[in-house]
Amino acid sequence: MNQYEYRLEEFLHKNNVQAEHLRFDHSCHSVEDAAKAANASAQDIVKNICLITPENGLVVAIVKGEDRASTKRVRKALNDVEVRTATPEEILEKTGYPCGGVPSFGFLATFLIDPKVMERDLIYTGGGSEYSLVKIAAKELSRVNQGHIVRVRK
Repeated sequence: MNQYEYRLEEFLHKNNVQAEHLRFDHSCHSVEDAAKAANASAQDIVKNICLITPENGLVVAIVKGEDRASTKRVRKALNDVEVRTATPEEILEKTGYPCGGVPSFGFLATFLIDPKVMERDLIYTGGGSEYSLVKIAAKELSRVNQGHIVRVRK
């Protein structure tokens, strides 16, 4: 277990998060790789799109694996606040996790959860590294990150 996966394990334990932390021998970086590793459907995988506001705040748009986030919809959800895509360096700095392993919770951000994510009972999100995932109920995810359910997909 690397430092990022360990940090995530600590968060799950300290916050009594009902989830399963899964580790694999091969990369889960892409939606296809994650689905194959977890023996799940691509429909069960979520992506965390990290965006930065002009005040340097972090916004995470959570969409299903096959969907893309719309910056226009994110802006609308934030009452017309401009956003831009975070760089890999900013993602690591703001979330504490490397790009490709960012979970949908566990750090300071505004979380926007697309309603299609909430249609699934169980989902898989980043597990701290590109070799791990977290299996969690969509309702538990929403509770843990105190996300706003709003359409952010294109």
